[in-house]
Formats: sequence, structure tokens, C-alpha cells
Amino acid sequence: MKIGIPAETRSGETRVAATPETIKKYVSAKHQVVVQAGAGIASSITDEAYQAAGATIGTAADAFGAELILKVRAPSAEERALIKSGAVVVGMLNPFDADNIAAMAAHGITAFSLEAAPRITRAQSLDVLSSQANIAGYKAVMLAANTYQRFMPMLMTAAGTVKAARVLIMGVGVAGLQAIATAKRLGAVIEASDVRPPVKEQVESLGAKFIDVPYETDEEREIAKGVGGYARPMPAAWMARQAALVHERAKQADIIITTALIPGRKAPILISEETVKAMKPGSVIVDMAVEQGGNCPLSELNKTVTKYGVHIIGEPNLATLVAADASALYARNILDFLKLIIDKEANLAINKEDEIVVATMMCSGGEVLKK
Repeated sequence: MKIGIPAETRSGETRVAATPETIKKYVSAKHQVVVQAGAGIASSITDEAYQAAGATIGTAADAFGAELILKVRAPSAEERALIKSGAVVVGMLNPFDADNIAAMAAHGITAFSLEAAPRITRAQSLDVLSSQANIAGYKAVMLAANTYQRFMPMLMTAAGTVKAARVLIMGVGVAGLQAIATAKRLGAVIEASDVRPPVKEQVESLGAKFIDVPYETDEEREIAKGVGGYARPMPAAWMARQAALVHERAKQADIIITTALIPGRKAPILISEETVKAMKPGSVIVDMAVEQGGNCPLSELNKTVTKYGVHIIGEPNLATLVAADASALYARNILDFLKLIIDKEANLAINKEDEIVVATMMCSGGEVLKK
């Protein structure tokens, strides 16, 4: 089968959907691989490296003309025009973008959106959200440390003692846990908050203090368990109690990293304008949810702004700032997914009985399969 690896054209996207490591595996499985010239440059992968792995270097039309197209982001209208009807596209296609899914269906594309994979043990190796969030959590701390005008660790010097930075992590999923681990390595004192009670043990195991907001009703306790590994929107009363507690902790924090997202919804407000006003001058907020509206109303997409003396970083796609490793992990995610839709004879064999395949298949045969 012919596999195409086009260059990503979305602004700011530096990742690529295949690396020499994964291309060697495709070629050894008797696939023909064509990579668009320059597709891996932003991820520190040269065309020569792809050729050494067994790929052919071609044009965008060559890559999009393949039977199976591996992407990072969903194809644009211009890219869809290069795709043949009946082709298969695999990538992070945004299952909540109904218009683009419908456009791919109308074009006759069979599309698999890997973000929609269920949170089950068998799907861990192809969990693109986790692999990329892990990188984003690391980079969030590094950006914060770069912007913060003081040391992260405590230092005892002949000129006096410097206190360790106090870091507050809001939302303790994959990104939040990696942020805790990274900040801990840099010597910060860390607190973390999340609506889900089970994460307290994980937070404390990484050396951070968990900010516990008590539950007053059985309904709050049940909602806090989340669903499918994700948090659910909490009742207004609980959110008010959390906001009051966070406000007090934020006043003492030097760095706040917010990671709270619920797929398909606007990001919840965690750090209000009043809280920002109360923070120490020179403090830093990294709003990892800025692309979905932000966890802080003062965040601005693609900008670092200073409000009330607080630096607020609104970088929307932190994984792209670590493009080489992000691409390597993402390419392995795709490699593992393809094992579910390609048989041992290297032919397309979509098993519609497989729950991972069913969950990720957005459209096929001209029909949108997810509403």
C-alpha cells in the first residue's frame, strides 16, 4: 500500500506524522512510503534521513495522492482537493469540528481521528492526547521558568538565601502530572488542584501538596469521579468553593500552570481577573487551555501579556515547541493504530468490530459516522 506523509500547513504546526524510525517499519512491511519534501525539517528530520529509511521524497500532490495519508492536523480545503476519493486519512482531526468531518465525508474520505480513541488499556500505546500532553506539561514549566525573573530552586549563597519558587498546578491530568514532575526537578515548592479525588495520591507521590476542596453532597462526589478519564463540569457551589480556595493559594504562588480542559467544551475559568490582581508582581501564569477560551479570562491566544504585573502566557500548542520528540511519540502512536486497520499482507483491513476502530472512525463511504 502507498502511504503518504505530507508537510503540515497549519500555522505554527511543526510536527510531522512519521519519522525515519516508523518509516523503516512501514517499508519492512512492504509498504511504499512517499514523504513531501521538507515535511520533517521543523522536527529536525532531513529529507536525506527519510530516504535512508526507505521513503521516496515527492511533492504535496504525491503525498496526498496515496491510499493512506498520515497527518498531524486535519486536511484543509486545499489539501482535501489533492486527496482521492476512497483514501484513508489518519491524524488528530478534531472530532468536534463537524464541518470539516462533513467535508471529508463528502469528498469520499475515510477518516480516523485518534483523539477519539477510548481510554482503555489496549489503546494506551496509541493515545495521542496523552503523548502530546506529556510534552506540553514539561514545556509549560520551562516557559514559565524562562519568564519568571527569579530562581526556581532554593539557593543558599554567600550573599544570602533565595527562596524556592511556589508553583500551583490547576488540573492534574497527564499534562498536570508532568508539570508537577518537571517543576519538582527544578526545585520548586508545588501545590496542585483537581476536581477528581483519585488524583490526590498521584499528586502526593510526585512530591506536591494536593489542594483538597471538600464535597458537600453525594452529587458533587459522583460528578467528581469524571468519565472516561476526563473531568466533568462541577456544580456551581463546588466551583465557588474552589475559586475561593484557589484565590488564596494564588496570592502566594509565583507560577500558576492551568491545564483544565473538557473535550468539546469551552475551558472553565479557574483564575479570575480578581485573582490575577491579587497575585504578586512578576508572577507567571501559563494558560494551557487558551485555544479553548482559556482558564484565565485575561489570556490572549498566541501572546504573552502582562496584566496587573502578572505575565500571562497564551501559547496554544506547547507540544509543537518540542517538535522532534513530539513527532517521535506521535509517529509511534500512529504506527500502533495502523496495526488495527492493516493486515499482515499489508492490505487495508478495517475491523468494524474493534471498539478502538469504531470510536476513531469519523466518516466513511460518504457518510458522517459520529454526530
